[in-house]
Amino acid sequence: MYEHKEDPPQRQRSTGLEGGTAAQTRTRRRSVCLGSDTMGGTMGPALHWLQDVAAVTLLKARRTLFQAAILFCVLLLLLWVSIFLYGSFYYSYMPTVSFSTPVHFYYISDCDASQSVLCSFPTANISFMKNERDQVMAYGQPYRISLELEMPESPVNEQLGMFMIKMSSYTKGGKTVSSVGRSTMLHYRSSLLQTLNTLLFSPFLLTGMAEQKQLIEVELFSDYKTNAYQPTIGAVIEIQSKRVQIYSSQLRIHAYFTGVRYVLYNFPLTSAVIGVATNFAFLSVIVLFSYLQFIWGGLWPPDQVRVRVMMGDNTRIQQRREEARKRMERENSYKDLDAKVIGSVDAASDFQRNDTATELSSKERSVIPDASGADVPDTKEEGSHDSVEPGKRDGFDGSLLPQQGETALRQRPGPWMSL
Repeated sequence: MYEHKEDPPQRQRSTGLEGGTAAQTRTRRRSVCLGSDTMGGTMGPALHWLQDVAAVTLLKARRTLFQAAILFCVLLLLLWVSIFLYGSFYYSYMPTVSFSTPVHFYYISDCDASQSVLCSFPTANISFMKNERDQVMAYGQPYRISLELEMPESPVNEQLGMFMIKMSSYTKGGKTVSSVGRSTMLHYRSSLLQTLNTLLFSPFLLTGMAEQKQLIEVELFSDYKTNAYQPTIGAVIEIQSKRVQIYSSQLRIHAYFTGVRYVLYNFPLTSAVIGVATNFAFLSVIVLFSYLQFIWGGLWPPDQVRVRVMMGDNTRIQQRREEARKRMERENSYKDLDAKVIGSVDAASDFQRNDTATELSSKERSVIPDASGADVPDTKEEGSHDSVEPGKRDGFDGSLLPQQGETALRQRPGPWMSL
């Protein structure tokens, strides 16, 4: 029995302990849930913010990359155009630097020539046209013209001594514009020097790799300029000697540049860099101005133009407001006039009704009781006529109410006429 009596307190204690532990676990779960909720509540906006920032950053990066690609393409196009313009300028401004053509001499051979003597002077005709269309020499440009003669060291040429070379340039019509003559000869070498040279170069001479010859250069013109009105298209070269012996000859024309052409020819790389950079800067400025014109409407915002336009708009707005105000005043005056006309018509109709009422009352008082009923219909007819007349007038006035202007003015003298 004792044990049975003490069981409930123990059970209560155990249940209390279990309830306390359950409450603690619940509070812990609630705290964990609340912590997770608070963490989720704080992490949610942060994740959204990070997502928005990432999207905006990606959009900006994409836009920046697209703009950079467009800028690179534009700069590459400008660079290519700058190089093309400089090349076109160089090709059109710089004349032919040098021109070389072989000279083939001809002479008469139908005579009795003895002892290696020619029948006439060797002569050659040279054309100064390239492809039979373009001229070799530019107008106003100085040129150096020289003739190279390849002559053997033969006893005939050594005994020849000095001889003359004549050059005559002509125009399209065959007119001689300039003529010049120069003298030349072989370079002197003693017999001992010739013997030593022959012994030293004998292997090359035997194999054909070297020859006993001299290259003589004769300067014919040092500063030749062609005339724009009479351009030179050719020249005749004549060697005034019948005993001369020649292997071959070459006519060379070399331009002697001054000023900008001198810089372009002697410093090509520096000139190219400066020219391309100048063209690139000029084209960049043009593209920048075009971009500003397209985006802003000009390099500087047109404030003055905007002020003028706004002033013009204000004047127009004021004019429109004035016209609207006059129109409203005119309409108000028309409405007042219509109201006055309608009021006068109503007053006239009321006055007529009062008159008919007084007439009826006076007639009823003056009627004799034993009189025949013949007069009653008359009074009724008159009353009905008089009573209908205001109705008609009211109907007429009612039809007049919605109308304005000219109809109302025509009905205005009604009350005075009824009086």
